Amino acid sequence: MKIITNQIRGCRKGPEAYFTGTVWIDEVITTPAPARVSAAMVSFAPGARTAWHTHPVGQSLHVISGVGRVQLKGEGVQEIHPGDTVWIEPGEEHWHGAVPDRTMTHLAIQESDHTGAFVVWHKHVTDEEYSS
Repeated sequence: MKIITNQIRGCRKGPEAYFTGTVWIDEVITTPAPARVSAAMVSFAPGARTAWHTHPVGQSLHVISGVGRVQLKGEGVQEIHPGDTVWIEPGEEHWHGAVPDRTMTHLAIQESDHTGAFVVWHKHVTDEEYSS
């Protein structure tokens, strides 16, 4: 057993290559092999969002606070609220983030595949896609 205290847990700004707007990522846990789980608390400023991306083994999002948006490629934007949980199937191209006038924080949980990959990033979400 290992207790990871808040004092040693990392926090970093979401890189511009994968996010639009201000995003903060607080690592909850990344497990050593043979376990493959990673979890992070992700906080989005109003209007901030991920780029389009997929997860080889899927992803769970659980909204902690604020109001967010999530979209699967080819489908409409959906709004998500505190207490909502979103399951994204392996390989589904999607994005998620905050609505224009509110922050949003969610817990993101995913597993890596046999190569160690948790996510495959694609192009940024355009303002038109975000507003659709």
